[in-house]
Amino acid sequence: MSDQGGLTISRPLRVPDPVRLARYGRAPELGPTILFFSGGTGPGPLCRELIQYTHNSIHLITPFDSGGSSAVLRRAFAMPAVGDLRNRMMALADMSVRGNAEVRRLFSYRLPPEADARELRQRLEDMVEGDDPLVAAVPDPLRKIIRNHLGYFLAEMPDHFDLAGASIGNLVLVGGYLNNGRHLDPVVFLFTKLAEVRGVVRPVVNQDLHLSARLADGRLILGQHRLTGKNEPPLSSPIVKLGLNQGLDQERPASAAIRPKVARLVATAELICYPVGSFYSSLLASLLPSGIGEAVAANPCPKVFVPNTAPDSEALTGGVAQRVAELLGALGAQEGARRDGGRVLDYVLLDRQWQGYPGGWDRRSLEDMGLGVIETELVTPDSAPLTDGRLLAEALLSLV
Repeated sequence: MSDQGGLTISRPLRVPDPVRLARYGRAPELGPTILFFSGGTGPGPLCRELIQYTHNSIHLITPFDSGGSSAVLRRAFAMPAVGDLRNRMMALADMSVRGNAEVRRLFSYRLPPEADARELRQRLEDMVEGDDPLVAAVPDPLRKIIRNHLGYFLAEMPDHFDLAGASIGNLVLVGGYLNNGRHLDPVVFLFTKLAEVRGVVRPVVNQDLHLSARLADGRLILGQHRLTGKNEPPLSSPIVKLGLNQGLDQERPASAAIRPKVARLVATAELICYPVGSFYSSLLASLLPSGIGEAVAANPCPKVFVPNTAPDSEALTGGVAQRVAELLGALGAQEGARRDGGRVLDYVLLDRQWQGYPGGWDRRSLEDMGLGVIETELVTPDSAPLTDGRLLAEALLSLV
């Protein structure tokens, strides 16, 4: 259903819709524009299936990651995180024989974590010179472009920089970022072309900021890596407020606003999806910049939330209805799913048989918020307790 200038157009909804899927599959380059707010690796399986049907999806990614190799890069260069951008582009890269397999292999490679600093620097220098086998396998002129970007990184790399476990794709992105006046969009565009990425991937903002989370027990947590429980003790108290902060050492609240080009991307979407993944550090984090709620509300296309089917270490209490309420709050909704300018959510997409939703879900609670509930098959024996990428892609495509 869409609403353009007061005219509402409805159609019967079939999920999955084999006719639509067949049409999209025949010409994915003409496929629908589905926009995702997210980060992390949660939507990866979905993206790898999605490119079979559309090359026009849009992914607005949170740049606030503060763990792993992203943390090392951010400390060295005072920049937004690029790891989630690279992950998403790799998930959307053309895996067919027409894609650049050598580029994908290089961009997905990590330097060995056990090697000493001298060996790692020599390996990077060999890549810059084109002598490394992984780089040598890339055909020209792509090889020269990659070598140039790695060269920019090497020239700016601090003497103390730790290359252990570094992603070569991340180093290429950082080299391009530094060489383009500390702007991410030009190098992300180039990376997209090099890896034959079938979609548009952009950071939701380009600022060097971090996440802050106020917990129910009053504590303040600074840094995305401290929320996920991967390398830090898991949270022991629920998150009650998420925000942005300057740095990781002390509370310095910050704000950010989306650029006009991001608002224009939101305006082009034929479907907006809030997908599976870490609820706070991936989904809600991507909605923190001002202007997001207004842009979403201004687009009359359908909007759908896909809740996690497995436990989320960041979401300690509540079920699907609580996640929906928090999502609506983050988008500025005041009357159910509506805010000034229009609706920010229309549907919640659920598996019709899965009993493992954390905290459960209640149809009446969702319908009382003015939302439609769509039930279909999303979890398979092989994918459980997670959603199956193919089934989720087919369900979303059927809504467009």
